[in-house]
Amino acid sequence: MKKNSLTTAVVAGIAGVAGFAGLANAVDLNPDGLGQVLIYPYYTVNKGQDTLLSVVNTDSAHGKAVKVRFLEGYNSREVLDFNLFLSPNDMWTARVSQLSDAGGAAVYTSDHSCTTPAIPSTGVPFSTAAFDGSPGGPYAPVLSDKGPKTADRTREGYLELISMGDIIPGSDLDDAVTHDQNGTPNGGMPACGAPTKGTNPGGDLSAPTGGLFGSGAIVNGGQGTFYTYNADAIDGFTSIPKFSSSGLLTPSLKDANTSNSSVANGAVAYIFAAGGKLITLDYAQGIDAVSAVFTSDTLYNEFLVNSNIGASTDWIITFPTKRFYVDPYYVGSTAVAPFVETFSKNIAGQSNVEVVPTLYDREEGFTTAGDIFSPPTSHPSALPYEVNAISFLAGSDANAGKVSGVFGSTLVSNIPPYGDSGWMRFDLASGDGGAHKLRADVNGDVVHGLPATGFMAYNLVNANNGASGVLANYGGVFRHRASRTCANATTTDGTCS
Repeated sequence: MKKNSLTTAVVAGIAGVAGFAGLANAVDLNPDGLGQVLIYPYYTVNKGQDTLLSVVNTDSAHGKAVKVRFLEGYNSREVLDFNLFLSPNDMWTARVSQLSDAGGAAVYTSDHSCTTPAIPSTGVPFSTAAFDGSPGGPYAPVLSDKGPKTADRTREGYLELISMGDIIPGSDLDDAVTHDQNGTPNGGMPACGAPTKGTNPGGDLSAPTGGLFGSGAIVNGGQGTFYTYNADAIDGFTSIPKFSSSGLLTPSLKDANTSNSSVANGAVAYIFAAGGKLITLDYAQGIDAVSAVFTSDTLYNEFLVNSNIGASTDWIITFPTKRFYVDPYYVGSTAVAPFVETFSKNIAGQSNVEVVPTLYDREEGFTTAGDIFSPPTSHPSALPYEVNAISFLAGSDANAGKVSGVFGSTLVSNIPPYGDSGWMRFDLASGDGGAHKLRADVNGDVVHGLPATGFMAYNLVNANNGASGVLANYGGVFRHRASRTCANATTTDGTCS
């Protein structure tokens, strides 16, 4: 048995006793929802909606220095970042709202937790500087990604929170961010000040230990809709502090590192494959470890479009690491596997990946006929963005392929439904000639598919609920289910260890 196989066997034994979430020093997607990094798959201000966000520090002994980064949905170009300082047991909340009907989005908060820069009561508009190019900006010398340049590009996307380090108890930073209580709920106030500014926090941080969880909610008060989700939690992301001042692209998801990797600055990842088999992957590049924990060969979820109950369904599919494989800033003119097309290589505002959807009704009927996306895309059944909304509208619907039914997303691909309810098998591995495979780890293990996260949301409209003049909306949100495949051409049975 090779060393990696032995390590996996030992780890699997520990996992059966202690629980997978208790294993340290490897990148993993924590099923309990606690971690060093949080991924919120979707925010939007379209259709008169606001997105509400929260993050909680469950650590009673250590505060956290956290990078908050909002990313737009076309190509994950940054639209806002700042540093957030959470004291022990602290919680931070915010909302993302539209600035105007034709404008972009902004973030607002009334929370007292320290941020650098501070967020005024009037909010902070999301920036377009990463779109149209700024010689002094973070994306220089690649000034433009050739995507849309206007503020409406900021109206939907996703965000990531990265713990840069634990705040050392008793340090100046610890004193500055700890809330002085006045005895009333939500009355605690921190001093903030100089210890939270510039590079000052870096000297008061130790390696992050996790313990963050978060949630998002997309709400329309006028329509009475409220769609909630839990943030994905990545644990074991880094074994050293990763502080940077605000306004920089670091730290990012490509900075994953674990001390037990066999490669300098590499990262080990744990994933579960078919049959519940625990696989240990050792990558030379940290971004591949993060991608591995999100990579699936197939996504599964349901749809409901029954017109008798005013039903509509959106799937949100977000590729949280795609930019590191397709953005010219990171890869130049050639995309990196598992993606095949750089952003805006052929069409402004797109980086296409072919997928293979199969729709099933409730009684085993199905369709896989050709390009079922409507209207047809430039590739057979292609997803072109970092954040993709898939709607299930009839091909004759005027909104099909333009605006999604639930969230009003313009980052939309439409699939005409097969029946009025059922489910979809969404193959992420077979498209583009089977090219959707992560780079091999140091032992030759290859994970198939694409790194994706997201959820299904449906809405039901009852215009006749017994109360005259009252419109009733009902909805639900369900995380995508997934399967994984890993193969190794060098092992006798072709399996990963």
